[in-house]
Amino acid sequence: MARRKKGQKVDGWVILDKPVGITSTAAVAAVKRLFDAQKAGHGGTLDPLATGILPIALGEATKTVPYIQDERKIYRFTVRWGEATSTDDREGEVTAHSASRPTGSDIDTIIPRFTGSISQAPPAFSAIKVAGERAYDLARAGTPADLAERLIDIHRLALVGQDDGDHSVFEVETAKGAYVRALARDMGVALGTFGHVSALRRLAVGQFRVENSFPLDFDAHPSDIAGLTAHVLPIETVLDDIPALALTATEGARLRQGQRVTPQDERERERLARIDDGVIVGARVDRLLIALARIEDGHLRPVRIINR
Repeated sequence: MARRKKGQKVDGWVILDKPVGITSTAAVAAVKRLFDAQKAGHGGTLDPLATGILPIALGEATKTVPYIQDERKIYRFTVRWGEATSTDDREGEVTAHSASRPTGSDIDTIIPRFTGSISQAPPAFSAIKVAGERAYDLARAGTPADLAERLIDIHRLALVGQDDGDHSVFEVETAKGAYVRALARDMGVALGTFGHVSALRRLAVGQFRVENSFPLDFDAHPSDIAGLTAHVLPIETVLDDIPALALTATEGARLRQGQRVTPQDERERERLARIDDGVIVGARVDRLLIALARIEDGHLRPVRIINR
């Protein structure tokens, strides 16, 4: 007798509102358990102290994770001035103090320096790999890596609140690879003091907004799978920005078998001719995504097959 696969066949995205105090990995594990899914992954790490949008892919949606990781992200964060920490957030040990506190005018003056394409050194406590090891593991072992600066894009940075002299609240829109903790650290230095993140909330990832996210109860049980699946968005949701080509059932079957395919429909061939070589497209049969394919010499070559 064939062995039953562990978990249900659930394919799609859950846009979780992650609570504070839990890692992204633990959040994924909780969602996987709750939905009894065969496999799961996330579309962009959130630190344990952070809350907000954490897109979680279930089943075949895990094959589309790179398309959400590249989306812009919006954060609201609070900087605690006058203290540097080992992790650049409130969870680390305080490593330096300063009596200097910036005014709102001081902050407005330096914001343009942190907008656009800027150079940023990642925090020592980050998931970047150095010679096969995570930077945070090296830092915890007392041998922090010297992480090289990299160019990142800050599309928007604004001071949105200043409740007291010790704390300022910002909103930032970033591209992939930017670290909010490093931004707080570097702004502190630019202001002649120190700074670290004391609160962080991700408000958006691409088209997903926190007001439309799923506030998961981590103590819940997978007893109402029908009610839970109402929160699962289609796999195609994260692929709105890539071209889609319609295939016949026969063409789709050939693509699934790893063969190159050229649509026989004249309108689809015309659309194909306007797409550059190397571009990834979504191949669909009866509007259902069946594969991600690369354009090569006027043909579709399968890259990722979506099994449903």
